[in-house]
Amino acid sequence: MDKIIATKNLDNLITKVEAARLRVSEHHIVKIIGISKYASSEDIKTLYEVGQRAFGENKVQDLKEKSQTLENLPIEWHFVGTLQKNKINNLIDLNPTLVHSLDSLPLALELNKKLVERDKKLSCLLQINSSYENTKSGVDPKEAIDIYKKILELCSNITLKGVMTIGANSEDEELIKKSFTITKEIFNTLIPFGARYCSMGMSGDFELAIACGSNLIRVGSTLFKN
Repeated sequence: MDKIIATKNLDNLITKVEAARLRVSEHHIVKIIGISKYASSEDIKTLYEVGQRAFGENKVQDLKEKSQTLENLPIEWHFVGTLQKNKINNLIDLNPTLVHSLDSLPLALELNKKLVERDKKLSCLLQINSSYENTKSGVDPKEAIDIYKKILELCSNITLKGVMTIGANSEDEELIKKSFTITKEIFNTLIPFGARYCSMGMSGDFELAIACGSNLIRVGSTLFKN
């Protein structure tokens, strides 16, 4: 991907994000994470050079390889994939800015145990399965607030920063909207408990997610298309 295409992709995305956030409020800020799981380190570097600063990877190994290749750039790395327990130590070593996919209390307890052993802390989002789909990870929305508070209470080395969801896998906009609205209501309840990020919306539905209150979007194909 050359700089002209990267600039155009980023400009187009920012224009859409700006329009969507201003429809919510001029004070509503939206952070963009470039999901780089199918992108090369070279493409990430090109997008960084035209202004995109935060990138997210789905696999611990890919995060390791790309962050090491690009270690001379002060990139803000995020981990957005399913975290397997046998990869926890590797992820802690990489020290990502934010882990978006803390999807159960047992995973939180295991992660915290490993963090305590290494005297490290890690910022995370609680993943919520707000569309009630079997194919998706995440906690049940009805239990999300209790689980969030339990993690705060039991996991001293995890810094919870908010919640994340993936919109319903549907052509029906109302269903997608419902999954976002459920998550935003949970987020609102958790603001007094330190929740800052309501991470919702990907390339296909980020404008709807922002309209429903998302302040952090995860966009891949829109940024990296040639």
